Amino acid sequence: MPGIWETNMNFSQWSRSLVKTLAVVLALALPTALAISSADARIGGGFSSGSRGSRTFSAPPSTTTAPGSASQFNRTYSQPGAGMSNAAPSRGGFFNRGGGFLGGLAAGFLGAGLLGMLFGGGLFGGLGGLSSILGLIIQIALVVFVVRLAMSWWQRRNSPQAAYAGADAPSGPQTSYRSGLGGGLGSSLGGGFGFGANNAPLEIKPVDYEAFERLLGDIQSAWSNEDVAKLHTLATPEMVSYFEQDLAQNRARNVVNKVTNVKLLQGDLAEAWREGQTDYATVAMRFALTDKTVDRNTGAIVAGSEQPGEVTEVWTFARRQGSPWELSAIQQTN
Repeated sequence: MPGIWETNMNFSQWSRSLVKTLAVVLALALPTALAISSADARIGGGFSSGSRGSRTFSAPPSTTTAPGSASQFNRTYSQPGAGMSNAAPSRGGFFNRGGGFLGGLAAGFLGAGLLGMLFGGGLFGGLGGLSSILGLIIQIALVVFVVRLAMSWWQRRNSPQAAYAGADAPSGPQTSYRSGLGGGLGSSLGGGFGFGANNAPLEIKPVDYEAFERLLGDIQSAWSNEDVAKLHTLATPEMVSYFEQDLAQNRARNVVNKVTNVKLLQGDLAEAWREGQTDYATVAMRFALTDKTVDRNTGAIVAGSEQPGEVTEVWTFARRQGSPWELSAIQQTN
């Protein structure tokens, strides 16, 4: 019955072809999905980024606005026990950050899987029929497993948890002026002192809170306009470098993130201190915003919406004597 055998062979070949195509698409989409799924669209990408001087690896005190803990930094130039001048910038993306052994391992497995799927080989190239299809499915699962395993290894290797415990954190309890009132930083807080056991106390005045609230809006506006020159006047070079990375990723995806209608709802001071000639103030802020990502060509919304939402973040501002405040760090809240 050659007709039946011929039909079965054609169906089997068609099935293998379909599975191979799906496998290749999944393998190609995996790195992009890993890079995008962990990030939010708004400024900072939903990461905890920046530096807080000697307290970079010391968690800021909780406040009424942010009663939980602040996330440890995903991106920072600072290194535990080393000066900032010796630190290298973080590289965005899983495969870029890995480098060396990790990058080669992940790329090698993905490359091997792709070639095997495309040319009918791979880990199960000698099998045929249904076994070949099952082999391709198992191979896809193995590639995903290896990538997830490598990600877990990399996160453990680069987690600041161990360094956090041994970092030069200020000893003893830290007292900070706090307020649970809403209505903006300037009106709700008035003024206050931030004290640190190893740092000089720093008084934060109403004019400072007004500057923090103004920076919140100005930075979001400059981000939405992709105005890097303006961002350089509002944030430290480290923070601007992260913003530039995120903007470049948006351009590569042919989208632009628009953050509008930013309004501070509540804010309070976590701590404030002075290190040498630099003042630091860490402030918890809950604010409303409209966060949407649109296609550059059509203006169609591809992520987010026109509906306003609320975000609570911990921002650290820094200034050298005689200079205005700049954004030095953004931390997400747990």
